[in-house]
Formats: sequence, C-alpha cells, structure tokens
Amino acid sequence: MKKILLAISFILGLYNCSNKKQFEITSPNGQVKIVLDHKEGHLYYSLIDKNIDAISNSEVSILKDLEVEVLETKTNQVNETWKPVWGQFSEIKNEYNELQVSLSYEGTPVKLFVRTYDDGVAFRFKISGITERIKPSFYMEYGLGETSSLYSPAGEGEPVGPVEIGTLRSMDSINYRFKMPLLIETKENKFMTLMESDLVSVPGFDVMNLSFDKSSGNIISNNIFSSEDNELITPWRVILLENNIGDLLTNTVPLNVASPNQIEDPSWIKPGKTLWDWRVHGFTTEDGFTYGIDNESYYRFIDFAAENNIEYFMIDDAWYTHVEPGKMTLSEKLDLEKVIEYAKDKGVSLLLYYDRRQGDYGDKELFPYYKSLNMKGIKYGFMGSNVPFTRDAIRMSAESNLLIDFHDGPVPFTGVSRTYPNAITREYCHAQQDSRRAFTPKTFIRMALINAIQGPLDMNNGVFDISSVNAGEREKGPRKLNSLQTTSVAEAARTLIIFSGLVCIPDAPEAYAEKQDLFEFIQEMPVGKWDESKVLHAKMDAYISTARRHGDDWFIGSVHAEGGTLDISLDFLNENQNYIITYYEDTEDTNSKTNPEAYQVRVSSVKKGDVVKAKIVEGSGHCMWIRPE
Repeated sequence: MKKILLAISFILGLYNCSNKKQFEITSPNGQVKIVLDHKEGHLYYSLIDKNIDAISNSEVSILKDLEVEVLETKTNQVNETWKPVWGQFSEIKNEYNELQVSLSYEGTPVKLFVRTYDDGVAFRFKISGITERIKPSFYMEYGLGETSSLYSPAGEGEPVGPVEIGTLRSMDSINYRFKMPLLIETKENKFMTLMESDLVSVPGFDVMNLSFDKSSGNIISNNIFSSEDNELITPWRVILLENNIGDLLTNTVPLNVASPNQIEDPSWIKPGKTLWDWRVHGFTTEDGFTYGIDNESYYRFIDFAAENNIEYFMIDDAWYTHVEPGKMTLSEKLDLEKVIEYAKDKGVSLLLYYDRRQGDYGDKELFPYYKSLNMKGIKYGFMGSNVPFTRDAIRMSAESNLLIDFHDGPVPFTGVSRTYPNAITREYCHAQQDSRRAFTPKTFIRMALINAIQGPLDMNNGVFDISSVNAGEREKGPRKLNSLQTTSVAEAARTLIIFSGLVCIPDAPEAYAEKQDLFEFIQEMPVGKWDESKVLHAKMDAYISTARRHGDDWFIGSVHAEGGTLDISLDFLNENQNYIITYYEDTEDTNSKTNPEAYQVRVSSVKKGDVVKAKIVEGSGHCMWIRPE
C-alpha cells in the first residue's frame, strides 16, 4: 500500500497542467529532487539532496533575454544497462527519471530535458526554428550556500581552492573564472561537481565556462551557440552529488548522458600500457648505452615491451623534420621503416607523436598517413582548447582506426570515451615531469580528486629511477635538480589511481628491469579493462586509495601526501575464498626526499573482512595485488 501511495503521489506531482507554476522530478530512490519554478517570465530551478537545499532559486535558460511560457510537461522513466568498449566498469546501470518541459520563448519552441539520477542531475535544451533574431546561449546559475568551498583545475598549475562563496560575495570587485570540473564541498560535508557532457556530439558550442557573477552572487555558466543551423541540441549541464569526495571519480552520470558509441566496429580499440621515449633521452645505462632518437634506442623499448606484456611503445617528437599534406620528411637519425617492422615482429603496437605547431596542414591527410605507416594511434600535441578542431580530430582519427591521445591543455570532452572510444586519454592536468614546480605529493592528490572527474587523464606516472631524474641525467628535465618528491612505490600506485585508457610510463626499460618485482604491479594491471572500480579512502591534500577489479583479481593503489596509516577493509572480497596478496610497500628506511627508491615486496594470504593497515611515509604510496588461491 505504501508503494502504491508513493506511485500515485509521484504521478500527481508530475501531472501536466499548463496553469501550474512549479514542477518537480525526483530520482529513482526519491532522495534527489529538482523543483522548477516559472515566475515573472523566467524559469528557475532548485536542487534538493536528501531534504537539503544544495542549489537554490537559480535561473536556467536558452534565450535569457526573452520571456518563457510553459506549455506542457511529461515524464519518462528509464532503467537499463549498457557495456562500454573500455572503462572503469564492464557494465554500467543507467537509471533515471526525466521531466520534459515544452516551452515557448516569445513564439520560439523549445524543449527542456531534466534528468534525475540517484547521484546527479542533468539539463539539456532543444530548439527548433532558430532565426537571425534568435541568439541562443545556454545560461545556468548555481545558487550555492555561503560556506560552500570551491576547487578548480588550473592547467599545469596546482588546482585552485578552497575558495568560499561567501568570500567571493564579500569582495568589492571580482572577475573570478573557473575551469570545469568545478568541485564543491558544502557545509554538510557533501560534495558536488559542476560540469558538462556530450560536447563532442553538439556542433556550435564551446567548452563550458564557469565564472562568479557579482550581481547575482552566483556561479554561472553561459555558452553562446555559434552555429548557423536553425535547430540545436545543447550539451548536458551536469551536477554530480556524492557523500564521499572519492565517489565523484567513479560517478557514471556523465557517461550515461553521453551519446552512445558511434564506431560501428570498435574491436580495434585496445586500451593498454605504453612505454615512452621522450623523458629518457640522454640517459646512459650501466653498460654505457645512451638513449636518443635512433633505432637502437627504440629497439630496446620494443624488446622490453614485448617481454613484459606492454601493448604499446610511443615515439615522441623529432622523428620527423618537415611536414607536408599527407607526408613527413623523416629524421636522418633513424630508419622508421625498420622500427615499424621490428615492432611488428615483436607484437608491439606503435603510437606516434605529432606537433601541430610544426605544420598545420589539416588532418584529412594526416590521419590516413599515420594509418599508412601501420600506426595504432597518435599523440596530438599543441592543438589548444579548440572545440571544433578537436571534435573533428576525434572523428577523423576514428575513421582511420587510430587511437588519439591529446597533449598540452586539451578540451575536456567528458563522456567522449562512450561516444568515440578511440579518444583514449588526454593531458587535462599537470603531467609528470612537466612544470615540476607544481608537481608535489599534495598536487597529485588535488589533480586526482579534481581534474580526473572529467574523464581519463594522461599524467605519465611511473618514474622508478627517481635518483637519476633528480640528478639531471635526462635531457628533458628537471630544470631544477632534486625537485621530484615521490617514491618508486608511489609511482606504481599512481598508475592505478589515475584512470586512463592508455597508461603512459615514462622511465627507461632498465629502470623497470632493475625493480622487476615492483614493476610486477604495473605489468599485471589490465589497463582500461576493469569490471569494477571504487575509491576506498580520499581526503583533499592528504590521501587517496583506489581499488579496481578485473575478473577475480583486485589491484589497490594508495598514496599519502602527509604520511600515515590507511585502514583498508577487504570486505569487497568473496565469501569462503582464500586469496593470495602481494604487498608493494615502504620499508623503515623509505623517505620521499632522501631515500625514494627503498621498497619491499612480500606475499601473504587474506580473506573477506580482513583489514590491511597500509603504512605510508610522507609522499609515498602502497600497492596490493589480490587474487584467488
């Protein structure tokens, strides 16, 4: 009877009535609610999470300068599952309630779609009949509480925050801009993220911008539609809701609202690990060999990849000297054709870098040229935050069966891994060894909890020979000696914590061979092929611990900026099953500043319900590989 009454209440609350001024839609579990208010010719929304006002009385519009009239409403309920080509989960549940609102902006027909999930909400507009006098822009306010604290990505710098809304409102003058995703911590110690999804599918819109509006005292996003089409569907404006900050990283709402896979046969798309030559140039091994741009260097990378279950080898800049449409003049330092044949014989796939600054001749010829070289993917550098160009590059690389990894401040196309799963990763962060002044244990955790919400990151973790890097024994840095504070164990853990379809490890093969027992954690890790992922512990500026499952095997990686002990409960293991566990951990002598390469590997057994006390020194980490006996 209680269920029947709730169902009747739900239906009555959403019943179409053109005279109504207020409309509601609740999530499937009834805990999240959007209330739409139509007043004085404008539309406002409030977001209520577990009876607490998360966002209050905030305008949402596609034609802000025109008055809007509500014509009718209807509802839709969806409960389905789908399988991504690759990702943090092998199957994703897509369950939501949707309110569709038919609007008229002084005669222009518009539809507003509002979806409520148990852990987030999403808004999208659709307009027909756009004329020259109609200038659509997706305007949305976010009325946050005075004590809400904001955190924002900052390119290659340390992410910004915390910045309180009350502080912004009290300032005399302010022109504060934020990047997406904007992370919010409320006074109730709950967490939200403001972001967008499905931008790749929507011509005419730029990436979501966020700023503080002094006049309203709110955060706003306002993106102008630039296409000449007379019909448009906007990207989704997404608000994620979680009780724990780490759960934002595994929230599937941005993927659920993204358009389905557009690649008819994605069987050629293989996530994995790659070695990378760029940061190894100039390194001299114990046998006297010095790495550079030459065949012998690349053969060494390929040999190690073939022997250690590494799918790819990435060749960075300087393999070519001149660019023409559909053709590149190869460097005299190497015979690329022989490298390609060598990799083919060894069963290792190749990825090639391209620097757009060295020749912008368009990509219609570029991607087929890479395909003709038998490349499996392209690392695309210096394209900038150009949305139309990036969208086209993703599509054209897919047409040539190429993976694409965007370098250097790319567009955060959230949800694109569902729509175009060949978009394997992107450097929407401060990558390892770049601008090292900003790369610290604390900054890593900030990027892991902020930048990574938007999707896969190419961060290049996995430096094992830290002493050599800090001594300046590489051509590509660091500019300041002894500026890399980390440990070999932390570097291994970071390769799991940061989710990506392509885990790029930047050290020399000899560095990994010397620590082969520690490298085992990376070697055994099935990148991008996870059945389940969860963040076990997370605290801003302090620590993060992530667990990922493939089949019956669990991989767990943790890092701690301050140093301490994390109690990791193994309650996610199966009942009545004994497991072998390998620990990759600090020793009593490990020190991220003075002794970063000290570690130990030991094997034991565990079962469901056991609690591992992961002891981590300042700036270090802890790894576990758990598999059934």
